[in-house]
Amino acid sequence: MTDIRNWARELGFSQIGVTGVDLTTAEPGMLAWLEQGFHGDMAYMAAHGLRRARPAELVPGTVSVLTARMDYLPRGTPADWPAQESARLQHPGEAIVSIYARGRDYHKVLRSRLQKLSERIAQAVGPLGHRVFTDSAPVLEAELAARSGQGWRGKHTLVLNREGGSMFFLGEVYLDLALPESATVQAHCGQCSACIAVCPTQAIVAPYRLDARRCISYLTIEHAGPIPLEFRALTGNRIYGCDDCQLVCPWNKYAQRSALPDFDERAGLCGQQAVTMLGWSEEDFLRRTEGGPIRRIGHERWLRNVAVALGNALRAADDAAVRQALQARLDHPSALVREHVQWALAQRAPKL
Repeated sequence: MTDIRNWARELGFSQIGVTGVDLTTAEPGMLAWLEQGFHGDMAYMAAHGLRRARPAELVPGTVSVLTARMDYLPRGTPADWPAQESARLQHPGEAIVSIYARGRDYHKVLRSRLQKLSERIAQAVGPLGHRVFTDSAPVLEAELAARSGQGWRGKHTLVLNREGGSMFFLGEVYLDLALPESATVQAHCGQCSACIAVCPTQAIVAPYRLDARRCISYLTIEHAGPIPLEFRALTGNRIYGCDDCQLVCPWNKYAQRSALPDFDERAGLCGQQAVTMLGWSEEDFLRRTEGGPIRRIGHERWLRNVAVALGNALRAADDAAVRQALQARLDHPSALVREHVQWALAQRAPKL
């Protein structure tokens, strides 16, 4: 395992762990979550049934699961980053993209590096059956991470690590090679409920229980249709994802900067005015998001999200530039975009 840890470090991973394939104790919780409909439109979460909790059924021959985490804070992140990011939420005209999405698409970064790690292991042990996952298949990612010692499940359902907070990505390699399992770690949330209290839409319906249908990250990324009216004002100026529960988490004072340049902020995705982003053509959108995770929502949903942010900005203060930008999208070919633009214009602050 020492060699594997060293190879992983060389590839930019912060930590690796190993767990077995018996996740039967996690099955009741997963089924209850699905039965309550908390997965929303994410039908793929239910499509594979219990295979999500049964690695050896998903990939026959699997006897061990190697998990890896990779820190993603940009290399130049200042020490007071939680305060700075929270302050952005008080500037209605600024469009907020979740920190993890401002750089290169993590799916590509982790997948290629996990594949390289697997190849290094195969060079050392001989023929190796394996399959790499990075938030890309029916895998109980957080459960596997917790069981392999990467950290514990926080009350917001994310994995927390004493040395890394929660600002990291997770990936897995299903192996037909038996490796010694890592020790689990004790939970350290205690009586803290800051993440539950801060959630703008009350998506954390109970400790360790998230209703994705209420989550801003889900609504702005996974959800394809209209954003429900009850959540539009609560979304504020968040146009792709939401970091609120992580910004208030005490453990994120230990969050580490990435060892890689891949997650450095791309120009135009941080500190940008929503008015400017609403004006992006589809060609602009594709060019500016090339190689990044944002591209997968498409230009239509992008405009939907930005329109909601501008409606909230109008509610805060009537602004001719904002109204003009929205009016320019009133004849957009997409009914989804038009409806959100119309809603946004109707939020205009009344004159006193």
